[in-house]
Amino acid sequence: MANLSQLKFAMATSIFLSAFIFSLLIFAIVIFLELDVFAGLAIAIGASALFILFQYAVGPSIVAWTTHLNYLKPGENPWLENTVKELADKAGLPMPRLATVPSNTPNAFTFGRTQGSAVLAVHEGLLRQLNQSEVRAVIAHELGHVKHKDYIVMTVLSCLPLISYYIAQVTLYAGAFSGRGRRDKDNSGAILLVIGVISYAIYILTFIIVMRLSRLREHYADAFSAYETGSPRSLSSALAKITYGLSIAPKTNSSARSFYISDPGMAKQEIASIMDNKNRYDLDNDGVLDERELELAMEKEAKSTWQQANSLFSTHPATFKRILLLREIEQEMESGQYSNDKIYRHV
Repeated sequence: MANLSQLKFAMATSIFLSAFIFSLLIFAIVIFLELDVFAGLAIAIGASALFILFQYAVGPSIVAWTTHLNYLKPGENPWLENTVKELADKAGLPMPRLATVPSNTPNAFTFGRTQGSAVLAVHEGLLRQLNQSEVRAVIAHELGHVKHKDYIVMTVLSCLPLISYYIAQVTLYAGAFSGRGRRDKDNSGAILLVIGVISYAIYILTFIIVMRLSRLREHYADAFSAYETGSPRSLSSALAKITYGLSIAPKTNSSARSFYISDPGMAKQEIASIMDNKNRYDLDNDGVLDERELELAMEKEAKSTWQQANSLFSTHPATFKRILLLREIEQEMESGQYSNDKIYRHV
């Protein structure tokens, strides 16, 4: 049985592990460059702190710039504004700044440096393709991220794997190029190759840590939405529509994929895998997968060995796993035996 303190612990440990592993990378670079050990330790800690503070400072601006936000003025979309205000007040949250994204894909996301400066953005495609109860459930999900402050942690953490990856790319290329020279008597090429390999290993480790936290926070936000709206079924329906809508949409910007309610790339993989095995899932052989058949297909695909292995590198849990969680909450609500102080028990 989960609770909010476990999410906070997961966020704290993810920050510590990622920063510690990244510090080891910087420390290894310093050692290979034969600098003083204590100076190397200071540089490692200082560089990690500097990168984290830099990402915290500029991360939200990068997200806003790359997603082409259109900030809404008061009264520009009364229904959306009133719905967000109602749910934010219910959750005891300050009203976030609202924005829309000029995209036909059904998606939404939240970002910012603090709860008070949070921005809640919805794609125009979401408002067109989902009904009001489904949009309301999506908004509650995004407010769950604001309530948990996990989007702040994701903003900070996302820079470490990226920096490790770029260090690996540069050093591997430089090492390979340097190694071709005949005058490489100081083995600088070999040293750069070793640093590159270590950097790439650090990239994989930190990326897995960040992705695990990203998936966990989605489950917590789903549970928050279910109890905030009292309608788990609305979010289930919304997730199904979003996944399908994203799967047939053109390739979209992926810079904020971990912030979205659903990852466009993962949605394409989920639906493509089901369509490849459509005949097996079409139980009545009518050429169309109805809602029940689609749910069974998603359940089986989510349990496949490939899907479970691939999930290590996924920003979001498989859609069926999210729907299954919401279904458990719905059954609990129908029984009448639940309380809002234990809303994360099914995570």
